[in-house]
Amino acid sequence: MLSFLNSVWFTLCELSPWMLLGMFLSGLLHVILPSKFVRQKLRGFSGVLKSVAIGVPLPLCSCGVIPAGIGLKKDGASSGAAVGFLISTPQTGIDSVLVSASFFGWPFAVFKLVSAAVMGILGGIWIDRKPADRLSETVGPSCGDDHAHQHDHTQSENRSWGQLIPHAIDMLRSIWIWLVVGILVSAAINQFDIQPLTARINQWGLFPAMLLVLVFSVPLYVCATASVPIAAALVASGLPPAVALVFLMAGPATNIATMGAIRSNLGVRSLAIYMTTIIVGSMLAAYLFNSLIAVPTLGGAAHVHDTTTWWAQLASLIVLGLVGMFVYERAQRRLGSSVIDLSDATETTIKIDGMSCGNCVQKLESAMKNVSGVSSVRVSLAENRAVVTGDFDLDQLKQSITDSGFAPLEK
Repeated sequence: MLSFLNSVWFTLCELSPWMLLGMFLSGLLHVILPSKFVRQKLRGFSGVLKSVAIGVPLPLCSCGVIPAGIGLKKDGASSGAAVGFLISTPQTGIDSVLVSASFFGWPFAVFKLVSAAVMGILGGIWIDRKPADRLSETVGPSCGDDHAHQHDHTQSENRSWGQLIPHAIDMLRSIWIWLVVGILVSAAINQFDIQPLTARINQWGLFPAMLLVLVFSVPLYVCATASVPIAAALVASGLPPAVALVFLMAGPATNIATMGAIRSNLGVRSLAIYMTTIIVGSMLAAYLFNSLIAVPTLGGAAHVHDTTTWWAQLASLIVLGLVGMFVYERAQRRLGSSVIDLSDATETTIKIDGMSCGNCVQKLESAMKNVSGVSSVRVSLAENRAVVTGDFDLDQLKQSITDSGFAPLEK
């Protein structure tokens, strides 16, 4: 048990400094980019290029990127621009690139970044060259509370520097569960001797090994950043880095929820092109990586080191503190909704525009509960409304909704 905990700690120390830097850069992008810039006139070949360029640095994972990508289409972007964004964005992100570089080295991280961008561009161009699918009237992507991701909710044109840190924290809040899962799985892999299994897989050759990884990674949800320590542990056990590359590219960009959302909103042919681009593209990228980059140079970087610096340990404590805060928020929200007696309370119902996932619900409930006089808040994503009880100032409550990036519509 002690050995397992040590492995968890060393993995966390390897990841945390880069995670915090990625969070800061994410908040910086949120502040300096004009509001709604990501949804302006993305059409044609240049539109595909712009959507990929915008999406590559954004820290949106598979589930969180669905509303953003479908939103591009609804706001007038071409299907190619939307699909290019959907392909490239979940594979990358500033945080994912930095963590990948920490574990595998910069050649691997840069190659993965360029490959994701190329896949997004090619997939988007392919989509725009085909007859258009009929877009469903109802856009219904949803994100479960366990893997909700941060979206751009800001309604105003002006963003203050005071939003930088809250946005950076929201980025970690959106993936913390999967980050914890990734670290624990990585530590577990490091604890077991799976080299006989990886040796047998290696005997099959590169192509069968990649197919095996695709079978497991395509239907499952795996966050781009959280998947890095898992891939590193697999490489440390003997799998080629090229196979890890397939896992890191195909896993974050696909899962059952993503495939269902693309099918219902962009059509069956768009889904077929989307999946073909990711599967074939990730395998071709792996073959190219295996041919161009010397594998031995990556072996040491893939292992978790046995020593840590003081600043890595400090970063790990900060990340642990934030995760602890998220756990407390989650427990408080669930326990609070079950123990408060609302039978005699006066309720005020407010319609809210801009919600798209469970993270929106959590963010709104947290903001409105901080308003003086509010005793309880129940936010319904399906009904786009909040039911608030207590003796509070309605204008202050509505201001808290606006400050959170949403729009109160009516009392």
